[in-house]
Amino acid sequence: MEKKDIAGIRRQMKVDNDLLRISHIFNVYIMKETTEIYHHQSQPFEMLDRDQQELFMNNFKKVLSGQLDEKLFELKFKRDAENSSQFILHKGLLTSGIEDWKTEMLAMVEKMIQDNPYEKDVVITFIRADYNKTSKGRDEYEESDRDTVYANSFILCSINKTEEPKKEIQFDYIEKEFKYKIEVDPVIDLKHPMTGFLFPTITDGASDVNHVLYSSGKPNEPDYRFIEEVLNGEEIMTAKEDKAVFEEVIRDVVGDQVNPSTLASVYGEINRVVEENEDDEPPRLDYKDVERVLSQSGQEVDGEKVKTAFERATLKEGYELKASSVVPKYKSKSIKINTKVANISISPQDLEYVRQVNYKGKRCIMIEVEEDAEIEGFKMLPEAFGE
Repeated sequence: MEKKDIAGIRRQMKVDNDLLRISHIFNVYIMKETTEIYHHQSQPFEMLDRDQQELFMNNFKKVLSGQLDEKLFELKFKRDAENSSQFILHKGLLTSGIEDWKTEMLAMVEKMIQDNPYEKDVVITFIRADYNKTSKGRDEYEESDRDTVYANSFILCSINKTEEPKKEIQFDYIEKEFKYKIEVDPVIDLKHPMTGFLFPTITDGASDVNHVLYSSGKPNEPDYRFIEEVLNGEEIMTAKEDKAVFEEVIRDVVGDQVNPSTLASVYGEINRVVEENEDDEPPRLDYKDVERVLSQSGQEVDGEKVKTAFERATLKEGYELKASSVVPKYKSKSIKINTKVANISISPQDLEYVRQVNYKGKRCIMIEVEEDAEIEGFKMLPEAFGE
């Protein structure tokens, strides 16, 4: 599932939208420190007040927000998993009866809470929805300016913690007295979903029941128990972990000292590969690709040494890194140069203009610039190097 597909669904998460219609919503309340279902309730989504619908829509958008491989992860289901979530979700997707659908969703809830009590009360929400992807009508005489080209049904799950209500002092204008307001009902925190998932994944209008889109609460902090035991997904690597592996391999092969221009060349080549395959499946890098990139950047490397470094860093044979995870955000100042005197932010493509030089016996950072630098509104006075 690509970011454009996720963005397309998220964009249609609007009330009274015929392109994405939510038929039913099913809420399950779980008490903290227990592994039992306290209460559950199902109803047609259109029966909710409009304000309630808006709150849930914003919550579902949050579940589908974030970068792929950082907060959102496309998981492949394990084969032959016991009590398979793929089977449960697929069965729930195909069933026409609400009671049957609730039965399957409750089976998913049981997997979530089994041997895993939450620290706070939580509400687990499921929705059934139909998503229609459209295109502009080709025939200028058509009444509608769009044709439905793909129709997909999906299940979305959002897990949200609850918060204790605030205790407040209020002033009663009529009685002219101060009153202590006590609320006992917990508040569902729909602004910060703990986790969630979308099944099946949808790519270019085609549903894929062999994959599920998992959403973590925070970037680069996936819940591996949820992934493996609840969703029965295969093992994943976050973008942060992929980048760490890449850096470890580079250090192992060329050492822990590298010229900024070399690093700029490495990132530039990888970014070129990413951009050339932007509309295709995200490109991956194996040890041969890393060897090629280093060689093109002027480094003399041994292929076997790169392969060994790969296996040492990943503990796997034949592992491939996602190219988009390895290169920093290319057109933003995503690289930090840290010193005791100053911290400098620079984009990967501008690394070639940075040097570390010796000046009067001291190490200095030199940055090539095309214009006069400014300090607090004043232009810096140019000096001849060494004066």
